[in-house]
Formats: sequence, structure tokens, C-alpha cells
Amino acid sequence: MKYILVTGGVISGIGKGIIASSVGTILKSCGLHVTAIKIDPYINIDAGTFSPYEHVVPHITDAIQEWVVKQAKVPVDDDDVEPQVCVIELGGTVGDIESMPFIEAFRQFQFKVKRENFCNIHVSLIPQPSATGEQKTKPTQNSVRELRGLGLSPDLIMCRCSTALENSVKEKISMFCHVEPEQVICVHDVSSIYKVPLLLEKQGVVGYLSRRLDMPIGTRPRRMLTKWKEMSDRSDRLLEHCSIALVGKYTKFSDSYASVIKALEHSALAISHKLEVMYIDSASLEPSTLQDEPVKYHEAWQKLCSADGILVPGGFGVRGTEGKIHAINWARKQKKPFLDANSTEFDPESKHPVVIDMPEHNPGQMGGTMRLGKRRTIFKTNNSVLRKLYGDAEYVDERHRHRFEVNPELKSHFEEKGFRFVGQDVEGERMEVIELDDHPYFVGVQYHPEFTSRPIKPSPPYLGLLLAAAGKLQSYLQKGCRLSPR
Repeated sequence: MKYILVTGGVISGIGKGIIASSVGTILKSCGLHVTAIKIDPYINIDAGTFSPYEHVVPHITDAIQEWVVKQAKVPVDDDDVEPQVCVIELGGTVGDIESMPFIEAFRQFQFKVKRENFCNIHVSLIPQPSATGEQKTKPTQNSVRELRGLGLSPDLIMCRCSTALENSVKEKISMFCHVEPEQVICVHDVSSIYKVPLLLEKQGVVGYLSRRLDMPIGTRPRRMLTKWKEMSDRSDRLLEHCSIALVGKYTKFSDSYASVIKALEHSALAISHKLEVMYIDSASLEPSTLQDEPVKYHEAWQKLCSADGILVPGGFGVRGTEGKIHAINWARKQKKPFLDANSTEFDPESKHPVVIDMPEHNPGQMGGTMRLGKRRTIFKTNNSVLRKLYGDAEYVDERHRHRFEVNPELKSHFEEKGFRFVGQDVEGERMEVIELDDHPYFVGVQYHPEFTSRPIKPSPPYLGLLLAAAGKLQSYLQKGCRLSPR
């Protein structure tokens, strides 16, 4: 197993994730089996229960090294082959107190797995003050010095900069950071993040990693990289637009919905449309806002009404839920009566609970009680739109993260009104997918399809939303779910 550790310096949010995934992409295009691990310094007993607006106190686990080795061996491709390369992104910034235990763990880890199986990519910032326009190397020098002081020495220094790195600056970094010029990689701002793998490929990153880690990389044509280049070029030529209203609870911080936004982008790019996401705080759609802040209320509804499509992502707790229901009600274009019922999460004493606790969930203890991870969903009907979008599959395996389920006692009442549960779990007890009859595209899923969306292979539920919003869903389905070559 070859391990590539990606660390970051100077500032957070510098693009470690994009670098890590780009390295994985170009290595995968070479025919290697690649997996990835993201380690976030914010670890707690159950960090998944925290709001995206919150941070948590770090607690380091004792067995992180053994855990990395174990996870790196888990097959991630359809052929179930054990990965050859594991790209590890270490979140945070070198020097942060939260990162220290992880840096120390990897300092020891590099000796455990031997030098020829471990390398470090350090992502750093090259600021360019507008007053002088000069690219500054001092922050990178300090960051590399601090990393070395902690026991890790970078093999590649990837420099994030607004414009291409000047040769003199590259040589200066090489000189003062104790690396060869070929080990200094320029990652300047580009029109699309999908161009980053091509940028790394052009600067010989694959060749360097092949030599440094003694990896067997053939010289055959890279079909995947050719498709990737075509996709990145197409992203610059998008003329048609499509707007999606994202109605959620955490819209002040767009990173809260990073996976959702990426899944939308993948689907928009697949149908050659430029995506416009309109963020709407679900609480702004509620009648109480009309009383307190009428301007905010009307602006929110104007956004919702002008969008080509509406997406309501998952969320926990009571706040903003009524606004989501109003948005969903509007999305049905009032073809069906408004559903006036509560969930036990919002009102434990509700007499008509539509959404209830799963039997194995203990309401008194929030941590570690979710239905979590990959689960199988069986399609119960042949004429489901979502089933067709999945390639007429009999079942799908998608990732879950929830504590509540639709009350199975009410299933028949809904279906009598055209609200069909087209997908259920293996036991047939839990409702997984709903579709509404006589509607252009009204789909709800219990799972999180955005987690498995990829740039070249977008998530089917999201692709269906974008196709319907662009008025192309029916023609797509009639063509056997094939996109035009253009």
C-alpha cells in the first residue's frame, strides 16, 4: 500500500480536498486502484450530531495508525479490488493545536510503513498583495519549517496562488524549502475546479509520484483523463442556465451543503447547463416571518417562485421545518391538499404522527443512534421515474443518516391519493423513495444520494431534478436515459 498524506499550511480552506481528489483522479486514470481518507481534527464521541454552525473539542483516538491501515484496504471500486494507493487528507492547518496529535501520529506512521510507501504533499498559500503585485514566499517557508519541526518533510509543495507562479518565485521556494524545482507545483486559480487534475498532470505530478513511491504506471492512453478534459472544457462553454432553490436551515454557511451543491453541479454539467443556486432560509418562508420581517418573507417567496427547480435537503430538529413543508407544498403546485400533520420529532404528543422514531432509536440518547451507512433500497414498481434514472435497476445501495421513518401504518392512505412509496428497504418495512403521480418531477428519498455523486457519473435523483428543471426529463427517458453527445 502506498500512502499520500496531504497537509495544509498558512490558512484553512486552501484547497486540500481538491488537491487530494485531483491527485487521486490522475492516479486512477493511470489504471491504479485508489482510495481516500479524510481526517478532520474535530473529532468527538459523536461529531455527526453537531450543527454545521458549531465546532467541537478535539479528542484523539489511540489507534489512528491501525485504523488508517485497515480503512485503506477496504475496496471502493465496483470490482472489489483492494486499493493500491490511499490519499489521506488531514484537515486543518499545520500549527493548529487540534492537528498536533494527528501530525505526531503520521510522523510515526511514515517510519512504520517505510519511506518508499509514504509521501507528503503540503498545500500552501502564495499571497500576492495588490499594492505591489509581488508573489510572497515567506508564509510558505514558515509553514514548511513548522511542518519539518514536527517531523514531516514535504515531497511536493503545491502552491496556491491567484496567478501562475513566476520562475524566480518557484526557484526561491525550492532554495529555501529544501526541495527540487520539480517538487514545487503551481496550482493557480482556474475557471473550474475540474481543471485542477489536468494542471497537476501537466506539471509531471504522476511521473514524480511514480518514481518516489515506485509505483507501476503504464504508458497506455488514459481514457478517463480524456473524458475528464472534455468535461472541463465543456464547463467553459455553458450557455444555458438553470436555477435551483435550495431551501434549508443552514444557508448562511454554504459549506453546510457542500455535497449537495457538488451533486447539483455534476448534474448541471452533464446536461450542459450553468447552475445557479438560490439559497433560501426555510424559516423565512414561515407565516411568523411575515409578521416580524415581511420584506424577508416576500423576498424568500419571490426567490422560490422564480426558481426552475426546488431542492429541500435533510435537516434535524424543529427550527425551519414548517418553512420546508410550505416549500414542498408549493412545489406540488397545490395539486394535492396540504398535509396537516406533525412528526414525533417536533411534537411527541402528536395524535397523527406521519414521521416516527425508528424502533431501535432511543429518543433519550442522541449520540450513536442513527441508521447510518450504506443500505439497500428495493424498487417496488416498474414504472418509477427514479428506477428508470438508475438504469432500470431492481435495487440501489445508497448511504443513510437518519433517526426517523415514515409511519408504515399510513402507507395505504398516502398511496390512495397518488403519493406512491416506490422504494422500500430489504425487509419492506421502511419507506425509502416516494414519487407523486401527475407531476413533472416530485421525488423524495430517505438516503443521501449526493454522497455518491461524481463529476463524470452524477447522482440519478439530482440528474432527474436538473433534467426536469431544464424541461428535458421526458425526452431523456424516451431516449432510454441517454444524454446527447453534445
